Amino acid sequence: PQVAAPEARGGLLARLKARLLPGGKPEPAAPPAPPPGEPPPPRRRKKDNPFAVEDIPDLFKVNSDVLVQVNKGPIGNKGARVTANLSIPGRYLVLLPRSSHVGVSKRVEDPEEKKRLRQILRRLDIPVGMGLICRTVGEGVQEAEFREDLRMLLGIWADITQTAATHKGPCCVYREPDLAERTLRDFLNDEVDEIIADSEEIIQLATAQVGRFNQNRVKVKLHTRNRPIFSQYELVNQIESIFRRRVSLPGGGYLCFDETEALIAIDVNTGRNRSGEDHSETILNTNLEAGEEIARQLRMRNVGGLVVVDFIDMRSRKDQQTVYTAFRQAMAKDRARTKICPISALGLVEMTRQREEASVRSQVYMPCPYCSGRGLVKSAVSMSVEIQRRLQALMQRRHSPEQIRVHVHPSILERLRNEDAELLADMEAELGGELSFRGDPNLHVEEFRLTDQSTGAEL
Repeated sequence: PQVAAPEARGGLLARLKARLLPGGKPEPAAPPAPPPGEPPPPRRRKKDNPFAVEDIPDLFKVNSDVLVQVNKGPIGNKGARVTANLSIPGRYLVLLPRSSHVGVSKRVEDPEEKKRLRQILRRLDIPVGMGLICRTVGEGVQEAEFREDLRMLLGIWADITQTAATHKGPCCVYREPDLAERTLRDFLNDEVDEIIADSEEIIQLATAQVGRFNQNRVKVKLHTRNRPIFSQYELVNQIESIFRRRVSLPGGGYLCFDETEALIAIDVNTGRNRSGEDHSETILNTNLEAGEEIARQLRMRNVGGLVVVDFIDMRSRKDQQTVYTAFRQAMAKDRARTKICPISALGLVEMTRQREEASVRSQVYMPCPYCSGRGLVKSAVSMSVEIQRRLQALMQRRHSPEQIRVHVHPSILERLRNEDAELLADMEAELGGELSFRGDPNLHVEEFRLTDQSTGAEL
């Protein structure tokens, strides 16, 4: 058989692609490589961006000030993430001072509403070179309120540019409002009937925001009862549930949350759930309850990154699809970006959740200074074996001291004086020397010191 030359094979492949591709057209050929010794062709620039990566050294000189935004704070060992694509969120809009993009939130699903919002955005008086994004809360809002929100955002941007021009970096030129103001800005909608606070300052802020957003039907009340506001409305138990490893489900099942450095593992168990007519229906009901509660717990715990959910195994493909669809619908309420994969052959759901800040658990708790966050310390038996090995190696030396004193934690000392006393006596008889032990409560349970009893020098 004859073997075609490379040129002939290439032509044959092109003809085959032309026959197999839709429309009978071959794929566009790759641009030819530049001849040796000639510089590569300039990189193509996007239509809305006249600059390329190669232009960065010319645009930003060394020691020049650059206005950036921290869009993700430091988490654990990872530092903060900054961007030059600034965004200033408002009530209904997000101002993009350095981008001409104009769009609507993906969470607005109604095509007619999206079309209406885009038409409103086009009619707004947006400065040249700036862009806007309509937030989800803007659904159903009239044009006059968008104009007022844009006026406020442009005022904030003017203050930012003025502050940046009069201050030498590094310095903070703008900071997001505090928790109370952000909550009122983002969650004050038609579903809210009443605002209750136990602070006069928050009451004044809430009253101003209600009037500003034309939510005059919302009642603002000051909590004056003797019982604390969190206890009055049973928020303490809900807050405590955020940190529990085990979370109960309404039907009798439960969830187990395990937070690691790499991922969040969630295990679903039936527990005492017997709500179904048969075993498969009980499993389906438990998994449906688990999907709703997992979505709620992820929002409350504010965990992000990779999440793996181990649903109870379901043999029916229909039940698997039902649980997966219900879980996606429950996660649709989450403001953070998520990506959910279908249920795997092992019954696992792999998903990612946007992580903009540290989880609530890591903000409230700190790693145990005694066990360094492991949750484990060496047992008395392990420490006794380690001490014996160290003593044996030391006493076998030619110039070892005759009297050795061992300083240990009192719990380890109890083990050495009782269960291991005979082993230590045999070591003294075999290797020579004299051992004495002292308990020191200031020592870590995994720490011990060996000293020369005659000189006090540490060995």
